[in-house]
Order: sequence, then C-alpha cells, then structure tokens
Amino acid sequence: MTSTLPRLLRERARQAPHGVALREKEYGIWQRVSWRGYLRHVRRACLGLVALGMKPGDKVAILSENRREWVWAELAAMCGSAVGVGVYPTSPANEVRYVIAHSEARFVVCEDQEQVDKILGVSAELPLLKGIVVADVRGLRRYRDPRILSFQALEALGEEREAAEPALFDALVDATDPEGVAFLIYTSGTTGFPKGAMISHANVIAQARAAAEATGIRAGDEVVSYLPLCHVAEQVLSVFLPLWLGMTVNFAESVRTIQEDLREVAPTVFLGVPRIWEKLQASILVKMQEAPRWRRWLFERALVTGRRCAEARLSGPGPGPLDRALWWFHWLVIFRALQNYVGLRRTRLSYTAAAAISPEVLWFFRAIGVQVLEGYGMTECTGFAFVQREGRLRPGTVGISIPGLEHRIAPDGELLMKGPGVFLGYFKNPEASAETVRDGWLQSGDVAQQDPDGQLRIVDRKKAIFVTAGGKNVSPSLVENALKVSPYVKEAVVLGDGEKFLAALLQIDFENVGEWATQRRIAYTNFKSLASSPQVLELIGAEVERINEGLAPVEQVKAFRLLDKELDHDDNEVTATMKVRRSTVEKKFGPLIREIYGAVR
Repeated sequence: MTSTLPRLLRERARQAPHGVALREKEYGIWQRVSWRGYLRHVRRACLGLVALGMKPGDKVAILSENRREWVWAELAAMCGSAVGVGVYPTSPANEVRYVIAHSEARFVVCEDQEQVDKILGVSAELPLLKGIVVADVRGLRRYRDPRILSFQALEALGEEREAAEPALFDALVDATDPEGVAFLIYTSGTTGFPKGAMISHANVIAQARAAAEATGIRAGDEVVSYLPLCHVAEQVLSVFLPLWLGMTVNFAESVRTIQEDLREVAPTVFLGVPRIWEKLQASILVKMQEAPRWRRWLFERALVTGRRCAEARLSGPGPGPLDRALWWFHWLVIFRALQNYVGLRRTRLSYTAAAAISPEVLWFFRAIGVQVLEGYGMTECTGFAFVQREGRLRPGTVGISIPGLEHRIAPDGELLMKGPGVFLGYFKNPEASAETVRDGWLQSGDVAQQDPDGQLRIVDRKKAIFVTAGGKNVSPSLVENALKVSPYVKEAVVLGDGEKFLAALLQIDFENVGEWATQRRIAYTNFKSLASSPQVLELIGAEVERINEGLAPVEQVKAFRLLDKELDHDDNEVTATMKVRRSTVEKKFGPLIREIYGAVR
C-alpha cells in the first residue's frame, strides 16, 4: 500500500493522468489541472527548492490563502523529505514571525505582495530564512531582496534540474519515510503561543483510509476548498482524501465569496465549520424577511413541515404519506430554491466540525432537505476521530469512532484516544508532548459522555466549564451557540463563573443588523454607532428573551452588553480560526463585566 503522500500523488497521476484534480478561477473562468499536471507542478517546485538548497528535514512555510500553489508547495516540500508549515494568511506580522522562527523555516512561499511585506518587515528576526517564493508577483517589480523569486521562476529552476538529473525526483519520492514528519500544523493558540503538531505520513494515510470508510466519500466527489489549509480539517478534504480517492478540489476565490463559489461549483461533499452554517442560515432568514408576506407565511409553514418530517426520519419509520406529500410540495416551491441559493443542491454528504454547533441550526438545514452530519476531531489525531453515520444519526452526538481508533472516558470525564492517527508530538516542546500523550493515549482536553450504543456527546472544553455561585456546572459553549442562532448575533461570550446568574457579551452581525436598521430608517455611521442604537439594543434584547425560552433556567442569560467593536485577530481577541480568546476578551472588556455584576451586588 502506498505509504507517503508523494508516492500517493505519483500513483494517482499514473492511474488517471487526464482526470481533473484541481480547479481554480482565473479571470472569472474555472481552469482545470489534471493529475498529470498536478504532479508536474509539484515535481518542478520540488526540484526548484532542491536547487535552492532544500535538504531533508528543512521546513518550508506557506503563507497564503487557498490556491493551487499552496498544495503544490506543500507536496513539493514533502517530495524532498522536507516539512511543510502552514501559516494563517490573516495573521499579523508578529504571529507570522513567531511561527516561521519557531518552525525554523528556511523557505517561505507567499501568496502576494501583502504577505511578502509581512516577511520583510520581520526578516531581521528570521536569520535562517533563505528563500521567499511568491505566487502572485504583482507590485513586486521594485523589490530588490535577492531572496525573492516567483513561483514560476522556482518551477523553471526545477525544470533545469530535471533536465540535468532526470531520475532525481523519483529517487527523492522513493526515499520519503512513512514514519517521517510530513508537515507541522500549528494550533490556534487560544490560551497561549501556538504549538506545532508534528504529523507523519503514516498518520495521514491512516486518517485518509479511516475517514473514507467512515464517511462514504468516494472517487469522483467534488469539494470546495475555502477553510484555511493550515487547518487539519481542510487538509483532510483538500489533500488527504483527494489523493487517496481521486476527488476534485475547487479552490474558492476567498472565504468571503464562499456562497457564490458554492453556487457555481455545487459540490457533492461539503464541510462547514459552525460559523459557516450559521452564516448560510442567517442569509436565508434575512432574505426571507425581505420577501412578501405571503411568501414568508409559506416559508414558515414549510419549515414546520420540514422539521416534522426530519424528526420522523430520525426517530422511526419516517413521515406519513400526507407529510411526505407536503414536504415534496414545499421542496418544489421553497426548499429547492433555498438549496440552490446556498449552493448545496448537489451535496450528497455535508458535515460540521471544528467546534460545537447549535442543534437549531442543524434542524433548520434538515428541514430544508440538507442533512448535516456532525463530526469531531483534533489536529493531534490528524483530523476526524468521530463522525455520524447515515442510518445511525442521533442529534446531539458526534457519532461513533472512525475505524482503528480506540477511546475511553477518564474518571473526570475527559475523552482519551489511541490509534494510528495520533500525532508524533509538538515540535521543540517535549513537555507539552508528554502532557498531551500519556502511555499512548491522547488527552483531548474535552469532556465527553457516551451513549449505550457508542454514540459520543461532547460537553465542552474541560477548562471552559465553570460553576455558578449556586453550584451548577455550566457549559458556556452550549449557551453561546444558542445565542449565535440569531441572525443578528455574530459572536457571544457567556460569563458566570462563580456568579449568581449568567451574562453575555454580544457582538452584533454588522451586515444583518445594518440591513435591519436601513429598512427601518435608523441612522448609523459605523459599527459603534449601530451597536449603540437604542433600537438595536431592543432588537437584541428580544432575541435573547426568545433564545432563553429554549434553555434550562440555569443556562438563561439574565443580562448582556453589546460590544462596540468587532472582535479582531489583530487585537488578539480571536485566533486565526476565529476562536475567541476568552481571557483576553474578559480582561479587555472588564469594565463592562464589572458593570453587569456590580449593579446587582
């Protein structure tokens, strides 16, 4: 069995040389790259890096949004037994410097001038950096740093090296070690500096084999690549499984255009993090608010029927003849258009992972005919660990473990895992490695519960659960996800550790609330003025009251404050993956928190 990603790519190119591997839009037209072309670009990039001095074990950092050059560069490094290192393109220069310096990268592949400027701004602190390869060289004509060259020039160097040593590339690929490090994936760093997880080729092959079996994803499926390739979930869908199965990867223009890209591509497999599903739902709800009253009435009736049918399918024999007839009627007049609107009309398998999601969001999509399955995984186990299966779907769970993974729940409720996908450890951090993997068991840091039939429920991060003054354990993510179901709430930070009641800091969704305000002729100039509007405060208050009705008394939010700014990665308030840095937010907005709780003490 093929045992490294470079060997897998070479085999795929031999088996289906003319099959479509990658698609990316250029000047509004989707351009194709065959498997043979994929291998050719990787071969030339690899030999180009070798010509520049890349040696086995060297690190090649990639600072770019998702595009063809991202995967070419990553696999080019692997083909030379070097190590790819993803760097979030949204990261400010200081975070970029940390990852590149910590990983000891000797080469960095940048997307464009913006990313090159970040590197040059901190290059004095990167003494090991030898080469800067740029995919899009527009704006760099006057740059004189001798380390800078275009990706095209890199491939030209590789072509020259290939002509001089025709057998070199295959020899390099044959020499790749299944147990060697394939790439470093840096964690999001919600509680401190990011850690570089070392993922081996053997980890990747084990994940690809198990994920394919668990999900039913197959050859010929199409995906849209839009989540950062620095994230293990996107690596699974855009690199591991396509190489393993022969899928086609379509690169979105950006995460901001994902809905338009989905409509154009209509993928058969889609993975969305909770925020994406919330955004898609909010776009539908806001759109329906603009519709005529009769259409809104029909939409509301259709959702009731759709949810009733979805619940019947999950709980037993399925809906009766009348409900089935009603559902198909609503599909013809409502649901079909909504599936087209969000770009999921051809989707055979859709998943949510990376964080907890509100059950109401899932029920919404099930009602309109999009079956969203939940999954759970970690960087440290190379992607998926648990995933729901069709026919065994139970709401509120993340399904059962993937083949080959052992798991158990520790006495304190923490989920422990063991299997071939468990990573090699953290780069240059043996203490954290030893703490995370003990006696072969990966300590997930998540509190979990297991149903009798093996279905797993994730409660929350072990460190996130707090105890109120009344002695009640509360999972803040459960309440936060319920609040974010509102199309007007983009982010929520629930408070209440040691307090008598729960409160929340809420960030409005500027686009949706702005549209709401415009329709009502409410004047505003910027985010702060909109969030300060008494009418907006009343709107969000009504939303909180509505959401509280579905929560247990101990989970209900008794007070809230609206943030007057959007939480920003540059301000260290969220990570590159948009996870809230709770300690930073609580410190920065301390006066608001004291105002909430001080008023009742």
